Amino acid sequence: MAIDEKKTSAAETLRKTRSFGKVRCHNPSCMGRIQPAPGADHAKCPTCGMEYRLFWVNPTLPRIRGPVWDVNREIAKKTFAGKGGAATLKAESKGGK
Repeated sequence: MAIDEKKTSAAETLRKTRSFGKVRCHNPSCMGRIQPAPGADHAKCPTCGMEYRLFWVNPTLPRIRGPVWDVNREIAKKTFAGKGGAATLKAESKGGK
């Protein structure tokens, strides 16, 4: 391993990668970072659109309490309808039901 000319320790190097004030989206296909406004009750993922309820451990550290079910059900229905519609067309082209 190369010697760092700036003489920073491993802990100081890792400190730069910390992401306080952000949470990670719990959607397995997304896993994007969400930076909610300080003190906000809800946060929406800009990548996939899922919305989560938040709990603030302290004024700078948010945690996800759980999803907002109404919003996430609508997203799931739209996704399923898109995939289900494609499967139906594929089955009909093969002569199936």
